[in-house]
Amino acid sequence: MENGKSMTPALLMSMPQLADPNFGRTVILLCEYSAEGAFGLVINRPTEFAAAEVVQLVPPVAPANDLPLWIGGPVEPERGWILLSGEQGTAPPEDEAREIVPGLFLSASPGVLRRVLESSMPPPVRVIAGYAGWGPGQLDQELSESSWLMADVDPAFVFNTPPAELWEAAIKRLGVEPSQLQQGHGVH
Repeated sequence: MENGKSMTPALLMSMPQLADPNFGRTVILLCEYSAEGAFGLVINRPTEFAAAEVVQLVPPVAPANDLPLWIGGPVEPERGWILLSGEQGTAPPEDEAREIVPGLFLSASPGVLRRVLESSMPPPVRVIAGYAGWGPGQLDQELSESSWLMADVDPAFVFNTPPAELWEAAIKRLGVEPSQLQQGHGVH
C-alpha cells in the first residue's frame, strides 16, 4: 500500500500489458485495499444467464425477474454479491449492506438478493458471482507496472454506461484515448 494512503474506492481499468486473460478490458470496482491485500468486483462482464436461474435460495425465488448474472472475477465464483444504487431512497438497510461511495452499496445478504430478484422494478443493480482478489503487495506491483489505470467512482456512470462500452468510456473520462494504449506503454 503506497505511503499508507487508501486507494479505495476506485475504478481500475486494465491496461494491455496486464497479462492475465481474466482481466482483459475489464473495469473493476476496487472496494477494499490494505496491507493484507485488495478486493474488487469486475463490473463490465454480464452473462447471458438470468441471476434468478443461477442463485439457489430457499425457498426458490418466485416470481423472478430477468436481471442478468455478472461475473465479478475469477476468485470464488460460487460466492455472490449485490451491487446496487441507493438512488431515490432505495438504499438497503444498514445492517444488510455497506456504502462504498455515496449512493452505491455492496451486499451479500440473502434478503437483499431475494428482494432484488423478486422486484418488478429493481433499482439499478448488479447480481455478481465471484470477485477479484490480490494478495499483499500484488496490486501495488501491478500498479507499478502500469497494468491498471485508476479513476473515481461515479455510481451513475457505473450503472448507466452499457457494459460493452464501460472500459473505453472509463478511460476516456481520464482524458486518454484508448486506441493510443499499447502493450508495454502504460499511462503514468
